Amino acid sequence: MADEAQELLRLFRRLGERDRHALLAFAAFLAGAEGPAATPAPPDRRAVVPEPESIPRPDQESVVQAVKRLARTYPMLNRQKMLNETSALVTQHVVEGRPAAEVIDDLEALFRERYRRLREATGDD
Repeated sequence: MADEAQELLRLFRRLGERDRHALLAFAAFLAGAEGPAATPAPPDRRAVVPEPESIPRPDQESVVQAVKRLARTYPMLNRQKMLNETSALVTQHVVEGRPAAEVIDDLEALFRERYRRLREATGDD
């Protein structure tokens, strides 16, 4: 663990201010994905899946803000199970420089699809 922390600190120091902020916000998101609140019990096949919250997309939104908004929009989804796909999309923006609007479009599609699958799996469609 100490080696990983040192490596993370070394990489953090190499980043610019904007990227440091993005990394901290993403780390906070990931830390929030752990624990019992983020890992709900498997849905009851007879359960009714609630509708997503109606949270409009702001005109100027960062990728990390979009992930947080989508997590609030779809609280019924298990973020832990979506971590790999979400992380990959955030990385495309932060590391590879893919435009935020494109990544946010893909994040929204990912969350919509996961919601559709959840409804299908619970017979609530």
